[in-house]
Amino acid sequence: MTGTVFLGLIYLTFISLGLPDPLLGTAWPVMRLELGASLDAAGILSVIISGGTIVSSLCCGRLLERWGAGKVTACSVLLTAGALTLSSVSPSLLPLGLAALPLGLGGGAVDAALNNFVALRYTPRHMSWLHCFWGVGAFAGPLIIARWLSRGDNWRGAYLTLGLIQSGVSLLLFMSLPLWDRPQAGRGGEQRGQEEAGPQGGRAGAGGKKNVLRIPGVPQTLAMFFMYCAFEYIIGLWGASFLIEARGFAKADAARALALYFMGITAGRFGTGFLTMRLNGGALIRVGLAVISAGSLLLLLPLPPPLAPLALLIIGLGCAPVYPSIIHLTPERFGPANSSRIIGLEMACAYCGSTFMPPLAGFAAARTSMAVIPAILLCCGAAMLFMSEKIHKAVKTRKQGSMIR
Repeated sequence: MTGTVFLGLIYLTFISLGLPDPLLGTAWPVMRLELGASLDAAGILSVIISGGTIVSSLCCGRLLERWGAGKVTACSVLLTAGALTLSSVSPSLLPLGLAALPLGLGGGAVDAALNNFVALRYTPRHMSWLHCFWGVGAFAGPLIIARWLSRGDNWRGAYLTLGLIQSGVSLLLFMSLPLWDRPQAGRGGEQRGQEEAGPQGGRAGAGGKKNVLRIPGVPQTLAMFFMYCAFEYIIGLWGASFLIEARGFAKADAARALALYFMGITAGRFGTGFLTMRLNGGALIRVGLAVISAGSLLLLLPLPPPLAPLALLIIGLGCAPVYPSIIHLTPERFGPANSSRIIGLEMACAYCGSTFMPPLAGFAAARTSMAVIPAILLCCGAAMLFMSEKIHKAVKTRKQGSMIR
């Protein structure tokens, strides 16, 4: 297996990581009727899934040291495959909630392990495209679901299909285990120096003892990560329900419309890989947040229903550069010695945002109407713009102070 094919397997694994992400939100309008669950019960399942990702991401460092990135990734994908299969045969909300925990545990471990592996062994361009391939999976997921929903609201078939796909990816990963410790440079897969990485993507060392939370700009960066993932997951969980209940979309049409949001993220992140050669990360973040705010406003206004899918596409394009650019700027803004700890905190805040904010949004919508969702998104976008400018000012002031000293 050449280095290019090995890199392709990593991308394929991130596609499989993205496939289940929109599953609950897209299928929930049908699932809750069959299971006899309330509208906001999806928030409980979302908390369980996201809570699992937090736990596994915090434990992933020790798992990588013990078993390496290859085994952790292969076993985690197999865990998600089992969780999806179990969900497909769940007769009620309780077993569905039990299956949600391993789904989150597996997804969080895959995310942390592959991000660490690629960050240590490949160039930033491949990190951007790695997240682009997550978008491929997140875009394909609703299309698979829509196909099953158009066949008599068969959400169980959608869960089983994704479980089988994950099983196939897991099998390929187990077959590739002997390759994870070897140099994988090849056509299209430039590598970073191996002296920066231990076995299978473990780090050779860590930064100093400085309290990174005292560095100017770090608290705002963590808050921005929290708000960004809250924004992204609110759309993923409640976007289809909003289109059905507030805009009068059919269930399958709502699933297809939500796919446009993930298509926007996918296309935008692919393009961002090239734009990084011309625009710096700060500029990409500003442009992305402006586009996010414009799309949220378009979704909020009482415009003709056909414009709602366009608004979701615009929002997806705006989301595309924000997450990868913040991560990529971390060493430059706060120093390479602090970047590993700060990025760890960023991931934790991101998962907390995706865990707690979507259920709160669902709680608000259940007690008012689904029409409140775009207003919540617009508030999140405004908060991110504010935090972004605060970060820029804090970093600029700190660097100028260092130059004077």
